[in-house]
Amino acid sequence: MKVAIVKYNAGNVESVKNALHRLNVEPIISDDAEILRSADRVIFPGVGEASTAMNYLRARNLDSVIANLTQPVLGVCLGMQLLCESSEENETQCLGILPYRVRKFASENLKIPQMGWNNVFDLKAPLFAGVEENAYVYFVHSFYVESGAETIATCDYAVKFSAAVVHQNFYAVQFHAEKSGAVGERILENFLNI
Repeated sequence: MKVAIVKYNAGNVESVKNALHRLNVEPIISDDAEILRSADRVIFPGVGEASTAMNYLRARNLDSVIANLTQPVLGVCLGMQLLCESSEENETQCLGILPYRVRKFASENLKIPQMGWNNVFDLKAPLFAGVEENAYVYFVHSFYVESGAETIATCDYAVKFSAAVVHQNFYAVQFHAEKSGAVGERILENFLNI
């Protein structure tokens, strides 16, 4: 199986690569359109700020490449947010693949970013096969994807939000599956087996 990780200026590619190595998968890290199109699975990771990341993707035509992928694609953290329609982070127009808006956590009593372990619930879809309800995964984020019909896992951090969504061939998780221990490893393995 050919697995590609999207290479761009906000991708946390090394930790994703290491997680895939633990599953005996040697990924290709690339920003080449043909490599991404020909992969069996594509992982779109991310850490950083939305508008800077989108500018980088647009400048290299990666926005169009990602939007037109037909194989299973997994967005992780900022990668999930960039798959959405727009983000409140610097009022950024994103890729428009997932029918959701990214919102900023707004609470005076809340530590932002949410950083650390939190549980996920309302688990649905093959991505969470074998994962127990209320399993703990690792988050680092100041913005969240609202909940909706395509939410396949929920988290609560003063507000309920989408911990994971699926839309057509696009899967996305707000948490860092690659840093979420055995649970995250199972989720990555499930993605590879979809």
